[in-house]
Amino acid sequence: MEITVEAEGRRLAATYLRADDESLAGAGGRPCVVMAHGFGATRDSGLLPFAEAFTTAGADVLLVDYRGFGDSEGEPRRMVDHRVHRRDYHAAVARARLLDGVDPERIVLWGSSYAGGHVVAVAAEDPRIAGVISQGAAMDGRGALVEILRYAGPWQLLKVSAHALLDAVGHALGRPDHRVAIYGPPGSVAAITAPDAAPGYGAIIGPSFINDMPARGILTIPFNRPVTAAPRVRCPMLFVVAASDSIAPPAAVRRAAVTAGGPVETLEIDCGHFDIYLGEPFATSIERQIGFLRSL
Repeated sequence: MEITVEAEGRRLAATYLRADDESLAGAGGRPCVVMAHGFGATRDSGLLPFAEAFTTAGADVLLVDYRGFGDSEGEPRRMVDHRVHRRDYHAAVARARLLDGVDPERIVLWGSSYAGGHVVAVAAEDPRIAGVISQGAAMDGRGALVEILRYAGPWQLLKVSAHALLDAVGHALGRPDHRVAIYGPPGSVAAITAPDAAPGYGAIIGPSFINDMPARGILTIPFNRPVTAAPRVRCPMLFVVAASDSIAPPAAVRRAAVTAGGPVETLEIDCGHFDIYLGEPFATSIERQIGFLRSL
């Protein structure tokens, strides 16, 4: 069912899926998993299999697009900014707590890739969150920049940074957005150009995804450091680590697990960043995620 979430005066498009049964219901109602996507992606891009697995297990799901993405309102369109995304997560949590039959004290945050970091930061700010599921998480933007240097070299980083600065200056002067691709092949003008980026995005993107963003969003990446919020999270967390991830360095996820303020489970899968959405890595991961959800 399509519903809306109000976030700072903007309507966010969301899909609400009710649990198939009452097997996880408690005195206060059913748990609800609040989900959003990663860097520049939309809710129709590979997330529905996860959502349907949770509803089969007995949990409700609220799947949201950030402002400016998909059918959600908001300008500029497709701005990747972790600060805004986190505020949209908070708005989605507030909406989930009002859903009929949902226990407002059993909201579970789910995030993948960029959102895998967002859910840690959001949980650190909301002590009522019951649990966090984070997969293939981008936990440290500074580490991501180091990874870009490793796989693409300094020229690539300088090139995309120049486009970002051009857009930032133009925006300050009131000019139209200067846009770049969210992903592209190695050497292209795009935010993510790891060798597996183009085939990886291509395997999961849905019909509402558009491959461009205001270039100045790239400048926010090094300031996105949810690893620093992990010590303030008290609820249980499950980290699913793509051990061969070339986009979101797994070392930062392991560091977040060690420093977290509450109980942490970690599942490491020998796969790349995008492999975790499909095939055997997905099957292994979702089985553990459902087990974690049932334990809350």
